[in-house]
Amino acid sequence: MNILRVWYDRYFTDPQVVILGLLLVVGFMVTIYFGDMLAPVLAGIIIAYLLDGVVGKCTRLGAPRTSAVVLVFIFFMTFLVFALFWLMPRLSFQVTQLVHQLPVMLGQGQEALLRLPDKYPNLFTETQVTELIDAIRRQIAEMTQHVLSMSFASVVGLITLMVYIILVPVLAFFFLKDKQNILNWFSVRMPAERRLADQVWHDVNLQVANYVRGKVWEIVIVGAVTFATFSLMGLQYALLLATMVGLSVIIPYIGAAVVTLPVAIIAWFQWGWSADFAWVVLAYGVIQALDGNLLVPLLFSEVVNLHPVAIIIAVLVFGGIWGLWGVFFAIPLATLVQAVLNAWPKKEAGEETAEKPASA
Repeated sequence: MNILRVWYDRYFTDPQVVILGLLLVVGFMVTIYFGDMLAPVLAGIIIAYLLDGVVGKCTRLGAPRTSAVVLVFIFFMTFLVFALFWLMPRLSFQVTQLVHQLPVMLGQGQEALLRLPDKYPNLFTETQVTELIDAIRRQIAEMTQHVLSMSFASVVGLITLMVYIILVPVLAFFFLKDKQNILNWFSVRMPAERRLADQVWHDVNLQVANYVRGKVWEIVIVGAVTFATFSLMGLQYALLLATMVGLSVIIPYIGAAVVTLPVAIIAWFQWGWSADFAWVVLAYGVIQALDGNLLVPLLFSEVVNLHPVAIIIAVLVFGGIWGLWGVFFAIPLATLVQAVLNAWPKKEAGEETAEKPASA
C-alpha cells in the first residue's frame, strides 16, 4: 500500500492533473458518443487546419486575414469542383471497366492456378487448387452481395454526400474566418488555472496542424507521381490505382503493403510474367521508398517522431474505436498521448523527502 501511496503522491497530487484529466475525459466522451453527428464539424476542422497554414503565410506577407481567407477559400473550392467534375467521373468509369473485366481476369487466374499441379507437382495438388478456387469464388460472391446491399442505400448516401459537400465548406470557411473568436469563446469557459492543459493543447495543436497539412500534401504528391508513372508505362486503370496508392499513405506502413496486391494483380493480368510487369512492380517500390525516406522526412520534419511500433498500435487501437477517422488521426492521437505523458507533473524523490518533515 505504501508503494501505491508514493506513486499516487508523485503523479496525481497536482490540481492541474485533475483539470487536464477532466478535459480529456469530456473530449473523448463527446467524440465517442456524438462523433457521427459531429462528422461534418470534424471534417470542417480538418479543412480549416489544412488551409490555415496558407492563410497564415498570406497574412505574414501583409494581406488582411479576411481577404486571405476569401482568396484561399476560392482556390480550395476550385480544387473541390475539379475533383467532383473531373476526377470522380473518371474514377467511376475505371471502376466500371474493372468490374466488367473481372470475369475475364478470373478466368485467366483460374487457368493459371489449374496449371500449377502440372508445373509444381511436389508443391501443389489438384485438390488444393480446386479448394483455393472455390474459396476465391465464395469471397467474390460475398463481396458482390455486399456491393449490391450498399447500392440499395445509395440514395440515402447520395443525399448525405450532398449535405456534406455544402455544409463542410461553409463550416471550414467560418472556422478560418472566426478562428480567434471561437478560440476565445472556449478559453473564457475553461477553468482559469489550466497551465498543464494549455501546455498540452499548444503541443498537440502544432502537431495536428503540421500532420494534417503534411498528410494531404503527401496524398496529392504520391498520387500524382504514381499516376504519371503508371500512365507512362501504359498500365491499365492508372488513375484508379494512383488514387488507391495516394490514399494508402493515410495508414502508415500497412497501407502501402495492402495496395501492393491490386497493383501487382492488374499488372500481371495485363502483361503476365514479363519485363513490363517487373518494371511496374519496381517503379511502385521506388515510389514507396522515396515516399518513406525522402518525402515523409521533408513534410513531417516538425512532427514528433514516434516509434513504428507505437504508430502501428495507434492505428489498430484508434482505428478500432473510430474507424477511418481513427486511422487518419492515429498519429496525432498518439502524439496527444505522448504530450500528456511528457507534460504530466511528477514529484522527484528529493522533493518528497523534503516535504515529509514539513508535513510532520
